Order: sequence, then structure tokens, then C-alpha cells
Amino acid sequence: MKKLLLLSAAAFCTAALLSYTFKRPEPKPLTADCYISCFNAETRDLIQLDAAKPGFAALHPYPKKISFINPLGSMIQFKAADGSNAQGYFIKAKKKTNKWLLVIQEWWGLNDNIKNEADKFYSELGDVNVLALDMYDGKVAAVPDSAMAYMRNAKADRLEAIVKAGIAYAGTDAKIYTVGWCFGGGWSLQATILAGKQAAGCVMYYGRPETDMNKLKLINCDVIGFFGTKDQGIKIEAVDAFEKNMKDAGKNISINKYEAGHGFANPSNPAFNKEATEDAHAKTIAFLKAH
Repeated sequence: MKKLLLLSAAAFCTAALLSYTFKRPEPKPLTADCYISCFNAETRDLIQLDAAKPGFAALHPYPKKISFINPLGSMIQFKAADGSNAQGYFIKAKKKTNKWLLVIQEWWGLNDNIKNEADKFYSELGDVNVLALDMYDGKVAAVPDSAMAYMRNAKADRLEAIVKAGIAYAGTDAKIYTVGWCFGGGWSLQATILAGKQAAGCVMYYGRPETDMNKLKLINCDVIGFFGTKDQGIKIEAVDAFEKNMKDAGKNISINKYEAGHGFANPSNPAFNKEATEDAHAKTIAFLKAH
């Protein structure tokens, strides 16, 4: 009996020693970058995950307030298929037209800067309905921490529902044009894909490109993009790959590169580049008028 107890104790100690010897170290939590690069997530989900990337907030310092007086439009609500109403800043064309420009915000939300951009497009384009979509359902950030939280919590399914609601509000006969910056630049392209055969022209400023060739093949209009070679958020290598993929998919795309950083077209961003912004805007207006 004594020998049996001794053998049992020896066996237990040996097992414990082996367990300790071969025990693997506790895995470290995955970083935000790994979440973005290690999984085959959809591009629309990666746009949301961008907000969690280290250094992303640093590309968007505190926004400066702009002077926005005598707005041309007003806020409206319209039904979304997920059961919750969507809303946006709407400027109705003076004459009936089937041309609709969907304006999509930066990560700050539908603030005065975006509404002012919507007014500028309306004034310069003329015969068009302009709808700036509220992708955050009323939330507008004034500091980077809030913008990061809003963007990170903006679920792709809800964003898609808002875009589809805007397209549905425009009507089945509408020609859909889209424009957006940063977060909105990525969603400008996604909105174009969602618009299907109604898509008539897509403008994207330094937004995350779509990488799925099957989705790129669904695009039914020309695309023009504006990117900065110094952008640490959307690297120029990703832009080059996007341009190649679009051409391989048989789509028309015009990529414009500037020696500028992320957010170069936003006057409230320290990376603001007046010359690049003016050139990009002139090309945007020419593109939209031509289409």
C-alpha cells in the first residue's frame, strides 16, 4: 500500500513537471492592425476597424469651426429597411430632375463643413438634388476621441441601410452620383456598388478602396479618386493596387495623386493643401458635369 502511494505521488509530480515544462506561454491579445490584416474581412468592415488603428486619430487633429450661414438645405428623414429612419441634409433641385448627388461625411459626422460642401456642389452643379447622408444618426464629433468612438461603433449593416435608404428616397429612376472624404471616401465607393445600375459617377477622396474583384465588377459607372502620396492612413501602394484591380475588372477609373497627407482637402486639418484641394475640386466638378 505504501509503495502504491509512493508510485502515485511520483506519477503526479512527473505529470506536473511535464505540464510546466511544455506549457505554452499565454498568447498576447491581437492588435487592431492584426485584426485588420489577419482576417479576410469585407472592406466595409475594415473601414469601421480603421478607427481602432494606432495612429489613425493622429491623422485627424481637432477640427476648426467654419462659418456656415444661410444654408441652402434642411434636415429630412426617410425610411430605412432595417426599421429605423435615416436622415440627411437635403437640397432640392429648383427644377425636377432625376440627378442625385449623395454626399458622405468624414469620420466627424454630418457637421457644418460637410453641409457647406453640399451647398457648394449644389451651387456649382445646378440641376441636381443633393443629399448629404447622416451616417452616425445624429451624432457629430468635435474631438478625435468622440469621432473614433462613433466610427468604430458605426456598424456596417446600419451604414448600408442608410445608403440604401438614400437611394430609395431618390427613387428608382434616379441617377446616383456619390462623393465622400476619408470614411466617406470609402463609403462613396460602397454606395456606388449598392446603387447598381443607377450609379452614374463616383468621387472618392482618400477613402479605403474595395479589394474584392467580384464587387468591383458590379460597378456600373466611372470612378475618380484623389489621394495623397504622404497619406499614412491609405497608403499609396493600396491606391496603386486599386487602380490595377479596377482596370483588370474592365472599369474606368482616374486616379489623381498629390504630394499631400491624409485629409488634405479639409480646411480644418493641418494637412490641408490649398493647391491640391482646388485642383481636386475643379476635377470633381468637371467629372460630375461630364457624367
